[in-house]
Amino acid sequence: MPTRIIADTPPRLPAGLIARFSAVPVAVVVDLLEGRTQVDPAIRPLRRIAGGPALLGSAVTALCDPKDYGAVHHAIAVAEAGDVVVIDAGGRSDVAMIGDLLSTAARRKGIVGLLADGAVRDTGILGGWSDFSVFTRHVTARGPASKDGGTVNAPVTIGGAPVRPGDLILGDDDGVVVIPREAAEGLIAQAEERAQAEIGWEKRLSDGESTLAVFGVPDAVRG
Repeated sequence: MPTRIIADTPPRLPAGLIARFSAVPVAVVVDLLEGRTQVDPAIRPLRRIAGGPALLGSAVTALCDPKDYGAVHHAIAVAEAGDVVVIDAGGRSDVAMIGDLLSTAARRKGIVGLLADGAVRDTGILGGWSDFSVFTRHVTARGPASKDGGTVNAPVTIGGAPVRPGDLILGDDDGVVVIPREAAEGLIAQAEERAQAEIGWEKRLSDGESTLAVFGVPDAVRG
Protein backbone atom coordinates (compact mmCIF):
# COMPACT_ATOMS: atom_id res chain seq x y z
CA MET A 1 0.00 0.00 0.00
CA PRO A 2 1.51 3.40 -0.96
CA THR A 3 2.47 5.91 1.67
CA ARG A 4 -0.59 7.88 2.72
CA ILE A 5 -0.47 11.63 3.43
CA ILE A 6 -3.33 12.99 5.51
CA ALA A 7 -4.06 16.38 4.01
CA ASP A 8 -6.68 17.59 6.49
CA THR A 9 -4.46 18.94 9.26
CA PRO A 10 -4.82 22.01 11.50
CA PRO A 11 -2.84 25.18 10.76
CA ARG A 12 0.47 25.59 12.55
CA LEU A 13 0.59 27.61 15.72
CA PRO A 14 1.64 31.26 15.32
CA ALA A 15 5.41 31.67 15.09
CA GLY A 16 5.41 34.26 17.87
CA LEU A 17 3.69 31.88 20.26
CA ILE A 18 6.12 29.09 19.44
CA ALA A 19 9.10 31.40 19.96
CA ARG A 20 7.97 32.25 23.50
CA PHE A 21 8.50 28.62 24.51
CA SER A 22 12.21 28.95 23.66
CA ALA A 23 12.77 30.52 27.08
CA VAL A 24 10.95 27.76 28.96
CA PRO A 25 12.71 24.61 30.23
CA VAL A 26 11.14 21.24 29.47
CA ALA A 27 10.99 20.52 33.21
CA VAL A 28 8.69 23.51 33.76
CA VAL A 29 6.23 22.36 31.11
CA VAL A 30 6.33 18.75 32.32
CA ASP A 31 5.51 19.90 35.86
CA LEU A 32 2.68 22.15 34.70
CA LEU A 33 1.18 19.31 32.64
CA GLU A 34 1.75 16.87 35.53
CA GLY A 35 3.83 14.61 33.31
CA ARG A 36 0.91 13.64 31.09
CA THR A 37 2.68 14.37 27.79
CA GLN A 38 6.27 13.73 28.79
CA VAL A 39 8.08 11.51 26.29
CA ASP A 40 9.79 8.42 27.70
CA PRO A 41 13.14 9.66 29.11
CA ALA A 42 14.87 6.79 27.30
CA ILE A 43 14.52 8.92 24.15
CA ARG A 44 17.57 11.16 24.41
CA PRO A 45 19.37 13.86 22.38
CA LEU A 46 22.40 12.72 20.41
CA ARG A 47 24.44 15.61 21.76
CA ARG A 48 24.44 17.57 24.99
CA ILE A 49 22.56 20.85 24.58
CA ALA A 50 23.91 22.82 27.57
CA GLY A 51 21.41 25.66 27.64
CA GLY A 52 18.21 26.53 25.82
CA PRO A 53 15.85 24.26 23.93
CA ALA A 54 17.42 22.00 21.35
CA LEU A 55 14.14 21.10 19.75
CA LEU A 56 11.19 23.44 19.32
CA GLY A 57 8.63 23.36 16.53
CA SER A 58 5.35 22.04 15.17
CA ALA A 59 5.10 18.29 14.68
CA VAL A 60 4.89 16.64 11.27
CA THR A 61 4.42 12.95 11.98
CA ALA A 62 5.69 9.87 10.14
CA LEU A 63 4.04 6.59 11.14
CA CYS A 64 6.38 3.91 9.79
CA ASP A 65 5.63 0.34 8.81
CA PRO A 66 8.22 -2.19 10.01
CA LYS A 67 11.54 -1.70 8.15
CA ASP A 68 9.93 0.87 5.83
CA TYR A 69 10.88 4.56 5.79
CA GLY A 70 8.65 5.86 3.01
CA ALA A 71 6.70 7.99 5.49
CA VAL A 72 9.91 9.72 6.58
CA HIS A 73 10.68 10.80 3.02
CA HIS A 74 7.18 12.19 2.57
CA ALA A 75 7.14 13.86 6.00
CA ILE A 76 10.29 15.77 5.07
CA ALA A 77 8.65 16.80 1.80
CA VAL A 78 5.53 18.03 3.61
CA ALA A 79 7.30 19.76 6.51
CA GLU A 80 8.08 23.46 6.48
CA ALA A 81 10.89 25.51 7.98
CA GLY A 82 10.64 25.47 11.76
CA ASP A 83 8.88 22.10 11.93
CA VAL A 84 9.96 18.94 13.75
CA VAL A 85 9.71 15.55 12.02
CA VAL A 86 8.30 13.04 14.52
CA ILE A 87 8.97 9.40 13.63
CA ASP A 88 6.89 6.61 15.14
CA ALA A 89 8.79 3.42 14.38
CA GLY A 90 7.25 1.51 17.25
CA GLY A 91 10.40 1.76 19.33
CA ARG A 92 12.24 -0.71 17.06
CA SER A 93 15.99 -0.95 17.51
CA ASP A 94 16.91 -3.08 14.48
CA VAL A 95 16.40 -0.62 11.60
CA ALA A 96 17.35 3.05 11.31
CA MET A 97 14.55 5.18 9.87
CA ILE A 98 16.81 8.14 9.07
CA GLY A 99 20.48 9.01 8.71
CA ASP A 100 22.79 11.61 7.21
CA LEU A 101 21.25 11.95 3.73
CA LEU A 102 17.62 12.45 4.74
CA SER A 103 18.57 14.60 7.71
CA THR A 104 20.70 16.81 5.47
CA ALA A 105 17.73 17.28 3.13
CA ALA A 106 15.53 18.18 6.09
CA ARG A 107 18.10 20.58 7.48
CA ARG A 108 18.39 22.38 4.15
CA LYS A 109 14.62 23.02 4.24
CA GLY A 110 14.93 24.65 7.65
CA ILE A 111 13.38 21.75 9.55
CA VAL A 112 14.79 22.14 13.05
CA GLY A 113 15.20 18.50 14.00
CA LEU A 114 13.60 15.15 14.57
CA LEU A 115 12.18 13.02 17.34
CA ALA A 116 12.35 9.26 16.73
CA ASP A 117 10.77 6.45 18.71
CA GLY A 118 12.97 4.01 16.88
CA ALA A 119 16.52 4.14 15.57
CA VAL A 120 18.75 6.49 13.59
CA ARG A 121 22.24 6.14 12.12
CA ASP A 122 25.16 8.29 10.95
CA THR A 123 25.23 9.75 14.43
CA GLY A 124 28.77 11.10 14.10
CA ILE A 125 27.39 13.58 11.58
CA LEU A 126 23.93 14.16 13.03
CA GLY A 127 25.32 14.76 16.51
CA GLY A 128 27.63 17.50 15.24
CA TRP A 129 24.96 19.89 13.97
CA SER A 130 24.02 22.80 16.22
CA ASP A 131 21.05 23.82 14.06
CA PHE A 132 19.40 20.41 13.71
CA SER A 133 18.71 18.36 16.82
CA VAL A 134 18.05 14.64 16.95
CA PHE A 135 16.31 12.86 19.81
CA THR A 136 16.12 9.09 19.45
CA ARG A 137 15.53 5.90 21.39
CA HIS A 138 18.09 3.77 19.54
CA VAL A 139 21.11 3.93 17.23
CA THR A 140 21.87 1.21 14.69
CA ALA A 141 23.93 0.91 11.53
CA ARG A 142 21.34 -1.13 9.62
CA GLY A 143 19.11 0.72 7.16
CA PRO A 144 15.49 0.16 6.09
CA ALA A 145 14.34 -2.40 3.53
CA SER A 146 11.59 -0.48 1.71
CA LYS A 147 10.20 3.00 1.15
CA ASP A 148 6.61 2.66 0.01
CA GLY A 149 4.53 2.42 3.18
CA GLY A 150 3.43 4.28 6.29
CA THR A 151 1.36 7.38 6.92
CA VAL A 152 2.22 11.08 7.19
CA ASN A 153 0.39 13.34 9.64
CA ALA A 154 -1.54 10.62 11.41
CA PRO A 155 -1.80 10.78 15.21
CA VAL A 156 1.10 8.78 16.68
CA THR A 157 2.44 7.79 20.08
CA ILE A 158 6.06 8.63 20.86
CA GLY A 159 7.51 7.21 24.05
CA GLY A 160 4.04 6.92 25.55
CA ALA A 161 3.05 10.50 24.65
CA PRO A 162 0.35 11.17 22.05
CA VAL A 163 1.43 13.45 19.21
CA ARG A 164 -0.85 14.95 16.57
CA PRO A 165 0.23 17.03 13.60
CA GLY A 166 0.57 20.63 14.70
CA ASP A 167 1.28 19.83 18.35
CA LEU A 168 4.34 21.59 19.72
CA ILE A 169 7.49 19.61 20.45
CA LEU A 170 9.86 20.99 23.10
CA GLY A 171 13.13 19.24 23.92
CA ASP A 172 16.28 19.99 25.91
CA ASP A 173 18.88 18.05 27.91
CA ASP A 174 16.20 16.82 30.33
CA GLY A 175 14.09 15.22 27.60
CA VAL A 176 11.05 16.00 25.49
CA VAL A 177 7.51 17.14 26.18
CA VAL A 178 4.57 17.37 23.77
CA ILE A 179 2.42 20.49 24.11
CA PRO A 180 -1.06 19.90 22.66
CA ARG A 181 -1.70 22.68 20.19
CA GLU A 182 -4.98 23.68 21.85
CA ALA A 183 -3.21 24.02 25.22
CA ALA A 184 -0.22 26.05 24.03
CA GLU A 185 -1.71 29.54 24.27
CA GLY A 186 -3.11 29.00 27.76
CA LEU A 187 0.05 27.30 28.97
CA ILE A 188 2.66 29.82 27.88
CA ALA A 189 1.80 32.49 30.46
CA GLN A 190 1.96 29.92 33.28
CA ALA A 191 5.24 28.57 31.94
CA GLU A 192 6.82 32.02 31.67
CA GLU A 193 5.67 32.88 35.19
CA ARG A 194 7.14 29.65 36.56
CA ALA A 195 10.42 30.16 34.70
CA GLN A 196 10.72 33.68 36.16
CA ALA A 197 9.91 32.36 39.63
CA GLU A 198 12.79 29.88 39.32
CA ILE A 199 15.15 32.76 38.51
CA GLY A 200 14.00 34.43 41.72
CA TRP A 201 14.53 31.24 43.71
CA GLU A 202 18.06 30.94 42.33
CA LYS A 203 18.85 34.50 43.43
CA ARG A 204 17.54 33.92 46.95
CA LEU A 205 19.62 30.76 47.23
CA SER A 206 22.73 32.56 45.97
CA ASP A 207 22.08 35.23 48.64
CA GLY A 208 22.35 32.54 51.29
CA GLU A 209 18.75 31.62 52.08
CA SER A 210 18.12 27.99 52.83
CA THR A 211 16.11 25.74 50.57
CA LEU A 212 13.69 25.34 53.47
CA ALA A 213 12.90 29.06 53.40
CA VAL A 214 12.92 29.51 49.63
CA PHE A 215 10.60 26.57 48.95
CA GLY A 216 8.44 26.89 52.04
CA VAL A 217 9.21 23.41 53.33
CA PRO A 218 7.17 22.52 56.46
CA ASP A 219 9.08 22.17 59.69
CA ALA A 220 10.36 18.71 60.50
CA VAL A 221 9.63 16.94 63.78
CA ARG A 222 12.74 16.37 65.87
CA GLY A 223 12.98 13.40 68.14
